[in-house]
Amino acid sequence: MSTAIDTDIQVHDPATGELVGRVRPADPDEVDAAVVRARAARDGWARTPATERAGCVRDAAQALRAVAEELARLNETETGRPYDDGLGGVLAAAGTLEQYAELGPVHRGRSLLGSWSATDLMVPEPRGVAAVLTPWNDPVAVAGGLIGAALVTGNTVVHKPSERCPHLGRRFAELVASFLPDGVLEIVDGAGPTGAALAGHADVDVVAHVGSIAAGQAIRQAAAGTGAHVLLENGGNDPLVIDADVDPRWAAEQAALGSYANGGQVCVSVERIYCAAEVAEPFLDALAEEAARWVYRPASTGEKALGPLVDRRHREHVHGHVAAAIADGATVHAGGYLPDGDGAFYPATVLSGLTPAMTILREETFGPVAPVRVVEDFAQGLAEAIDDPHGLAATVLTGSIAHAQQAWRELPVGTVKINSVFGGAPGGAAQPRGTSGTGFGYGPELLDEMTTTKVVHWSPLP
Repeated sequence: MSTAIDTDIQVHDPATGELVGRVRPADPDEVDAAVVRARAARDGWARTPATERAGCVRDAAQALRAVAEELARLNETETGRPYDDGLGGVLAAAGTLEQYAELGPVHRGRSLLGSWSATDLMVPEPRGVAAVLTPWNDPVAVAGGLIGAALVTGNTVVHKPSERCPHLGRRFAELVASFLPDGVLEIVDGAGPTGAALAGHADVDVVAHVGSIAAGQAIRQAAAGTGAHVLLENGGNDPLVIDADVDPRWAAEQAALGSYANGGQVCVSVERIYCAAEVAEPFLDALAEEAARWVYRPASTGEKALGPLVDRRHREHVHGHVAAAIADGATVHAGGYLPDGDGAFYPATVLSGLTPAMTILREETFGPVAPVRVVEDFAQGLAEAIDDPHGLAATVLTGSIAHAQQAWRELPVGTVKINSVFGGAPGGAAQPRGTSGTGFGYGPELLDEMTTTKVVHWSPLP
């Protein structure tokens, strides 16, 4: 047996600092064994009727609903995500599994119009073994989508949950696996070295990853040597552009929700705000008031839950961005300090007086920070929002149809939201741009990513 590729992983409750548990990461031999088992199960699972595969996934979704409260509490213990938010994530995973259970059996190819005596088909086939590497910020919902889509299309899966919530990730994956034949869903624990061993494995056919830009770039390089198909949703630096014609108090409510929900640890959190000078002063005043309402364990009407960050290491990253901005002349309207006591709490923060070169505007902070840059007008705000290498999502608040049209046409991102920082109809799917990733990571189009198409031309004997 090879030496472990990482030391034991310790998980601490980010609210108290108490030890939750230890997990031993899989060594290279164990990663290889998991892939071998998944490959051995591949042909049998691919030949299982699509309705039977879907039935297994549907049964898993029902079982997931039955333990949703347990998983939400475990999520809160490992990552600090407030219980209600975590419960919503678990139920979203169950809904996504049910959705893919419906879509899988009707995921179809096409017949082509060739000669009268021949049959021509385009047939989707599973890619084979899918490596699924999922994050800590919405661990069950993301895993449910990627694993569900892979399974219903006939792929087998090796799943590595985030090392920041390994107990939750394993509990979820083992529940789903209990409804599947042996080898169809394997689980490996570990951090970066385990993920690298899995992503670069020669017998992995598709790698799906949601996480940091650095990890995504390493995965892309590893897969380049194997030919595996790669799906990446990586970091974003999502802008919010506020036009001069909007109510500044309503805009502050939107900005606070986008910046502070789940402690700012959402893939499409608002990371940088461009506010037209005409409404900047009342907007900043209202945003500071909103920040004061986001607190740990709300006790009064109007207060909203702000849990701790996932751990102290991440808090250091967040405060590093804030402290650098303050050192360079930023004005603090709320928060901006390291609180005393245990845990990884960080206050809802509002900054202004920012310049485009500041790190807090150029890189993803991923914390409860609302950095506001006051711009002359909508045109300047949109231009600066566009000037960024990331390409995940963006939000625009405006009453102008012309400005809204210009924004969604010009913003080089996968998702544009007009007048709402969150939301959207079910079934949508987007492709991130730039350093934020590649490929469809959700929606019906994810089934296309998990399959490859074969053309069949069948002529009669002469």
